Amino acid sequence: MKIEFLCKNYNASDKLKDIITRKVDKLDKFFDDDTKARILLKKSKDVETLEITISVTGGIVRAEVAGGNMYENIDLAIPKLEKQIIRHHDKIKSKKFKIKELDFALPIVEETVKEPEKKVVRSKSYVLVPMTVEDAIEEMELVGHDFYVFANKSTGNVNVLYARNDGDYGLIEAVR
Repeated sequence: MKIEFLCKNYNASDKLKDIITRKVDKLDKFFDDDTKARILLKKSKDVETLEITISVTGGIVRAEVAGGNMYENIDLAIPKLEKQIIRHHDKIKSKKFKIKELDFALPIVEETVKEPEKKVVRSKSYVLVPMTVEDAIEEMELVGHDFYVFANKSTGNVNVLYARNDGDYGLIEAVR
């Protein structure tokens, strides 16, 4: 596995990089040798954040852990990644199984644990009111949600304002 370190407002020691490399290399059994892992180490205020992103066939697996210590963060991030990797492999296996079943029409019985299907349990509609981003921030804080959908007054496009984990805001703009 090829590991790439990125640091943002954080000085990573060689010892920390070695420990992270050793722990991430334990995940190597799930991947090919040319798989790339991107590790982002960042610090904002008093919070140290570790973000591990691994590109896999058909998507990515990612774990982000924020805390006061990078050594503790790596111990929390690795189990998260393992869980995602196993879930991803199970999905691929079940897809391959379905394809084989269709191709050969063999009655193969395999026990699988079914995850409950997710469904829409609530639907809401409202009129998009044109407003500025600042007005949308105020509205979002008033309603107490993590996101707010509005029509941007300056562009006329639909925007989604959301609260980020670091306390700042993110903005997604739908372009026609």
